[in-house]
Amino acid sequence: MTPMLRQYLEIKEQYKDTILFYRMGDFYEMFFDDAITASRVLGITLTSRSAKDDTNKVPMCGVPYHAVSSYLGKMVRAGYRVAICEQTEDPRQARGIVKREVVRVVTPGVTTEEQILDEKSNCYVCGLVLDKQKKSKVAGLSFLDVSTGEFLVCEHQVDQEYSQVTDELTRMMPAELLLPESLEEPLAPLLDTLTTLLPGLCITWRADLQFDRDTAHTCLTEHFKTSGLEGFGCSDLHTGIRAAGGLLLYIQETQKTDLSHIRRIASLSRGEHLIIDDASRRNLELTETIIGGKREGSLLSVLDLTRTPMGARLLRQRLLFPLQDRSRIQARLDAIQQLLVDPGIRRRLREILDSIYDLERLCSRLSLGQGNARDMTSLKISLARLPEMKEILLELGSGLLFAIGTELDLLTDLYELIHRAIREDAPVSLREGNLIREGYHDELDELLVLVRDGKQLILALEEKERQRTGIPKLKVGYNKVFGYFFEISKIHADKVPEDFIRKQTLVNAERFITPDLKELENRISTAQERRLELEYELFLEIRRQIASHSGRLLATASGIARVDVLCSLAEASHRYHWIKPKLTAGSAITIIEGRHPVIERSLEPGRFVPNDVHLDQETNELLIITGPNMAGKSTVLRQTALLVLMAHIGCFVPADRAEICLVDRIFTRVGAMDDLRRGQSTFMVEMNETANILNNATDRSLVILDEIGRGTSTYDGLAIAWAVAEELADKNGRGVKTLFATHYHELTELARTHTRIQNYSIAVREWNDSIIFLHKLVKGATNRSYGIQVAGLAGVPAHVVKRAHEILKDIEEGEWQKSRQKVRDRKKQPAEKENSTTSQPCQLPLFAPGEDKLHRFLKEIDPDELTPREALNLLYEARKLLSERGRN
Repeated sequence: MTPMLRQYLEIKEQYKDTILFYRMGDFYEMFFDDAITASRVLGITLTSRSAKDDTNKVPMCGVPYHAVSSYLGKMVRAGYRVAICEQTEDPRQARGIVKREVVRVVTPGVTTEEQILDEKSNCYVCGLVLDKQKKSKVAGLSFLDVSTGEFLVCEHQVDQEYSQVTDELTRMMPAELLLPESLEEPLAPLLDTLTTLLPGLCITWRADLQFDRDTAHTCLTEHFKTSGLEGFGCSDLHTGIRAAGGLLLYIQETQKTDLSHIRRIASLSRGEHLIIDDASRRNLELTETIIGGKREGSLLSVLDLTRTPMGARLLRQRLLFPLQDRSRIQARLDAIQQLLVDPGIRRRLREILDSIYDLERLCSRLSLGQGNARDMTSLKISLARLPEMKEILLELGSGLLFAIGTELDLLTDLYELIHRAIREDAPVSLREGNLIREGYHDELDELLVLVRDGKQLILALEEKERQRTGIPKLKVGYNKVFGYFFEISKIHADKVPEDFIRKQTLVNAERFITPDLKELENRISTAQERRLELEYELFLEIRRQIASHSGRLLATASGIARVDVLCSLAEASHRYHWIKPKLTAGSAITIIEGRHPVIERSLEPGRFVPNDVHLDQETNELLIITGPNMAGKSTVLRQTALLVLMAHIGCFVPADRAEICLVDRIFTRVGAMDDLRRGQSTFMVEMNETANILNNATDRSLVILDEIGRGTSTYDGLAIAWAVAEELADKNGRGVKTLFATHYHELTELARTHTRIQNYSIAVREWNDSIIFLHKLVKGATNRSYGIQVAGLAGVPAHVVKRAHEILKDIEEGEWQKSRQKVRDRKKQPAEKENSTTSQPCQLPLFAPGEDKLHRFLKEIDPDELTPREALNLLYEARKLLSERGRN
């Protein structure tokens, strides 16, 4: 066991759950099990130390330090934590083994590496704590994005299914979850759910002491340098503070550096935002598609025309956190209108935004001591565009954009510091020099002259001594023994000054040194080394100066992101011909010629069929929508929810006119799939989502339901759908605004008994035994689903479609039972014997008998209009029809 391996194992003992990257010269080395794991994940060669001794081989592998970021990305994406162990003393000055220590730990949720992060999404690490209070259990959650400094805290009531906690986690999508060790058993059901909903989530268990209330409070107040947390508006979130304090402790331990860019902690209040649960977010495909989980095809992909990563992340947040504050929404809508009225301003702003880098993550890297000179150059380029942006915003004279412009800090002092100090061609490495401009630091300027012009300085001293001594042949020489020296021929020996020191005598000449020559030689020989050291020191000092202004930097970044989002939404509104919605104080939603914002983009211009929708609390509260599959029922449902949501984030909408009231929640139950990993069938998933809607919807909510009850038998499904519709129409005496698409045509009868329920259908046109979808929502119900025609359009073989038509005709004419008996008789083998002693459970037939002649005859009789004689004749006629049916 060498001293180096002993040191490695001592450090590894402190970081057992990580892969240790151990710095050795120009490489990070890994040994033992870490080497085996890393070589497999990174695809690099596994070698060994002590190769001559086959019984004591130590597995090892390594990666070059200058390319470590790409290897870190691979390890973290594979779910591993990596501890970066650096040399903390100069190997030339070390006695024995060089001192080393871990300088930071990179985890899936705690990283600033560009190769790991998605520039358009936040990378959160979440702390979660449970607290049993007097009457209920409360979950405290805290979210922190180290790469941007965003720090959030909230609390939720805990039910048996952890529904609110699950909704929050799936909305924020953390990459890593911190949990107290004591919760491993109580949280097992939640973790099972999260492994399905958030694949790849990294779970980190921490000692309970890390989440102690006093420890957490002290950690937060010391970091923010405050006496309490009242100024952040979260002092009453006691369980949330435990989660936030434990989370901050974890970040401090892993980053081992100043976290000055984390400037504040904000309360994540549900009351301020329109709530959309996880199922509804997935059904509406807000940020990713249901199938494949792709960004392309989601609402976000249509809205996101941002030019900066900061703007892209903010737009995503706004989509997940729609507002309920009418004044704030209106301010956003008015700002978009300003940008549409003056396209020149919008164009100029977007051109400026194009050249602005990710200030939030630049600030974080610089604050965490990981930023390089190129980061500073990117920061300078970005800051250079701020005066022009501010000037344009102030031209608007009023409104939200004008307010952002008045508050925009140009950070002129930071721009000038970087401009004066940092070379534009500076390399990524901080140890190679060429970082600092000439003219910034006097000593460095002298060193640069020595490095660049050392030979000329020697020659200048030579000429100076010639002039002083009057020896014309005096010249400077050099060898490895004496270094630089003056060589003078013996014929001029009488002219040698007293301050010349004889070092060597030759046949025809003598060699001398002087104090000035030795001083200059020493300065030249050490200039390069001192230059590299001084440039590094100066760079670190400049980086510290910039980091000390992280609050200002982040505030400016926030203003730029807000401008970017407004410009993006204005550009989308211009390109796609969207209109400004009117926010009303009432309870009605009216959309004229509304269009689906995503589907419309996938079709040729003019192909999408727009539709009108009106919902209110009086006569149009619940719309029963019938019609065939593929006709567009789901599209109408989803587009209504999306347009309402877009209005709540302060975005124009695809419609000719839109008057939208504020809603508190949007619920959707559109389609379902088995969740076998959680032991839930399609129908169970459907009922869970339906139960959530019925239990939590209010008269201010918007509910979208598609095909309730289709996952079970016809009669059960119809009964459930009927009861759900009645409940939504009558809930708390006011009901819930609902779009209810169904194939149960019996539900259309509800409109006769409930004044707030209306029937609508999707229009189709029949043509040559086929149908043409008109995709138009029209008033009134339909009693046909055209399923067989749709099957034909889907490519079901013609003979199967023909047989389906025959069976349907039998059903409609009441011949179904007889047709089934004929089929049984035809398939029954002569040798087959029925076991009459076995009684099998029977189920009601799927199809009720159709009308025969007797039924139609009786339906046409009006008893009030009959004379006694006519009634007697009709009775004989009915008896005759009954006899005929018996003979058949």
